[in-house]
Amino acid sequence: MPSHLHILGVCGTFMGGIAAIAKAAGYRVTGCDTNVYPPMSDQLAALGVDLIEGYESRQIALAPDVWVVGNVVTRGNPLMEAILDRGDRFISGPQWLAEQVLHDKWVLAVAGTHGKTTVASMLAWILERAGREPGFLIGGVPLDFPVSARLTGAKHFVIEADEYDTAFFDKRSKFVHYRPRTAILNNLEFDHADIFSDLVAIERQFHHLVRIVPRSGLIVANGRDDALRRVLAMGCWTPVEAFGDEADWMAGKPGADGGFEIAWQGRAVGRVAWSLLGAHNRQNALAAVAAARHAGVAPAQAIAALSTFAGVKRRMELRGQARGVTLYDDFAHHPTAIRATLEGLRQRLGGARIVAVLEPRSNTMKLGMMKDALASSLAAADVAYVYDAQLGWDAAQALRPLGARARCVGDLEALLAMLAEDARAGDQVVIMSNGSFGGLHRRLLERLGSGA
Repeated sequence: MPSHLHILGVCGTFMGGIAAIAKAAGYRVTGCDTNVYPPMSDQLAALGVDLIEGYESRQIALAPDVWVVGNVVTRGNPLMEAILDRGDRFISGPQWLAEQVLHDKWVLAVAGTHGKTTVASMLAWILERAGREPGFLIGGVPLDFPVSARLTGAKHFVIEADEYDTAFFDKRSKFVHYRPRTAILNNLEFDHADIFSDLVAIERQFHHLVRIVPRSGLIVANGRDDALRRVLAMGCWTPVEAFGDEADWMAGKPGADGGFEIAWQGRAVGRVAWSLLGAHNRQNALAAVAAARHAGVAPAQAIAALSTFAGVKRRMELRGQARGVTLYDDFAHHPTAIRATLEGLRQRLGGARIVAVLEPRSNTMKLGMMKDALASSLAAADVAYVYDAQLGWDAAQALRPLGARARCVGDLEALLAMLAEDARAGDQVVIMSNGSFGGLHRRLLERLGSGA
């Protein structure tokens, strides 16, 4: 076994997870990135991963057994060019994981445009509570575990299966490397406009995943999703269990406490008692329970585990309260996710004032591919602030259907000041971004707390 890996792009969530798993497997791990700062830098340092800032070509002197290359790395990267010139061995993160870790595991892969992190976290927690001690690699931080990636000696391994491309030298989606026995297809919409030309291109990648699930495996698919129906119609050699309306797995209407019944083939199998918001999370639960059943966990046992599920960091995570204002952090990066988050909160709160604060930060959002859907996705909010710095499209024009409820701000300090002035006791403020948003969550709570 090679003893030394040097990981390029090690501070990304996925590649940082690769580093943690490699350390647990006994490798010496070093890495480099341009984003060597907390919290990932602290997590990696705690694992004993030596970090280097940047991609200078002199790192070639480290002479690892293999260079593991993240998809943030492109041609022209000085270190990558030196690796190519010298003819060193290199491999992508997904391929390394598949060959060195997943080859003898029962892989449970969670794919979809939305909900991958949440469903993977639910599934890992169900297996954990059932005593299976699963390994996992999740693209977020499950609140029930102290880490987002771990390696165990158990046979089950849960992975968040991303459709983004693997590396500059491998343009297949990451998930084709994982060869799952249990595959969840949670939903499918157009996204990642920087690498996919249209929805058809993404559907083709999902079908590549379907093609490698064995006939002894299981595909758990969203029965409501037209795109997934088209994917499966291209050819399917594996049993399929659907979740949704009039499907194998169905969720009942939520009670006042947010709890709901789950039915399998028309028969009630238990009631989830939790406080998570929204219909999307009820569908996520169905997918996780179905996949866990395939792995040998009875639905009643899975439902009991979900009733203790704490959630995922940055998925409607309560960040704090100040001056009577409640502030949440949410990762929503796509109009469908934004709509689901806000509608779920509206259903829970009734008439309380909801203030949405959005940073359209994903590549797809920056390109304006989703701008026409943005106003309707924010409709459940009473006030919607959009940080429109460095967008290639006119956010104010896109949000005209919201009238005076929409406020576009291009300066972060001005946005902070406006939010602090506008906030009133009883407000529910949801800050939505797939980045750090300049620490807006913390800074707004501090300003409200100080009375400034």
